[in-house]
Amino acid sequence: MDLNIAKPITFRCGLTLPNRLVKASMSEELADENHQPNGKQMLAVYKGWAQGGWGMVFTGNVHVDAMHVVSPHDIAIDASIPREETIAIWKKWSEACCANGTKAIVQINHPGRQTPFAKGIAPSAIPLDLGTGIIPWLVKMIVFGTPREMTILDIDDTIQKFANAAQLASEAGFAGVEIHAAHGYLLAQFLSQRCNKRTDEYGGSAVARAKIVVDIIKAIRATVPSSFCIGVKLNSADHQTNMDNVEEILEQVGAIVDTGVDFLEISGGTWENPVFNTGIEKVQTKAGTLAREAFFIEFASTIRSKFSQVPFMVTGGFRSRNGMEAAIIDGSCDLIGMARPSALNPSLPHQILLNPAVPNNQAIAPAPKIEASSFSKFLGIKALGVGPEMSWYTKNLAQIGATRFTEN
Repeated sequence: MDLNIAKPITFRCGLTLPNRLVKASMSEELADENHQPNGKQMLAVYKGWAQGGWGMVFTGNVHVDAMHVVSPHDIAIDASIPREETIAIWKKWSEACCANGTKAIVQINHPGRQTPFAKGIAPSAIPLDLGTGIIPWLVKMIVFGTPREMTILDIDDTIQKFANAAQLASEAGFAGVEIHAAHGYLLAQFLSQRCNKRTDEYGGSAVARAKIVVDIIKAIRATVPSSFCIGVKLNSADHQTNMDNVEEILEQVGAIVDTGVDFLEISGGTWENPVFNTGIEKVQTKAGTLAREAFFIEFASTIRSKFSQVPFMVTGGFRSRNGMEAAIIDGSCDLIGMARPSALNPSLPHQILLNPAVPNNQAIAPAPKIEASSFSKFLGIKALGVGPEMSWYTKNLAQIGATRFTEN
């Protein structure tokens, strides 16, 4: 069976992946009380992915500042913990992630205004819009409040925190990092005209709004070896239904590509509109009906046509081998990202997608959709609807980790 998803690909930095299937980033909710990847379940889960046949494995998003996290069980870098101690823990994590020679990438992030129960920071003092009515307003004000507008010193400090995180990943033995500039987090807030009303060098135009991402890439490049892989995750949600401002996003992507990044990932959604957990779940198995299986493939195709020199990864919605093959063949993307399917079957590539014994009509990557409660729907806050699904998948990961640890 000659599969395009089974073909290797080499990035600008020299990193070669054995195939095009990527275990995309997802929250594991398995960090210890110090936000460290130190738990036995955590390491067992990553060792399972490393042995599952993925071309590349992304970690869950690692917050560059432990003062700004989404969940108490997220991985984050705590400056109060001695660096030597953190490196020792991360080296064990890297060994688990890279077992069997798997290439592992650390996704680094800052939640910005999407920091619950703490004073968030943002390019501008604009709070989240969780919906109309008194209940969404109360949740917004109690859980998130209005973020503080960042000063230039704040921006410089944040850039350095991203660079420090990348250096830590490099020293620990990871192959690279992915800068998270999607899903409504801090860097996506800077990129967004709706969230960024600054009039200084970090706002006012499409390229200026992308400057913080460009500066982070440059700062990382100055601290890591040239062989260290750097990618960027970008949002398509703002453009999925409104392609009128595509020229602005093309300008921003152009500025980012000019820094020499190794790959770009297209995903989508924010806590205001979490489309990374929604979309058509119907599995397509016939080649003639594959066109839009992935959630963000149309937007990715538009951007991809302008920047064909950079490998593109699309995450969200791929549920069949046929759909993945079609996306690679027609040039919509170069890499296939899967998160929820990987939480159900860490060995999905080996067992199913790359297994020639499995026929195309059975080569499926299932990801059941967990519906929100009627009460959550009644409240009218889209972000609450994501909770049950995220919880279901993270519990499944914890169970896999516990089982694998017991077996080993």
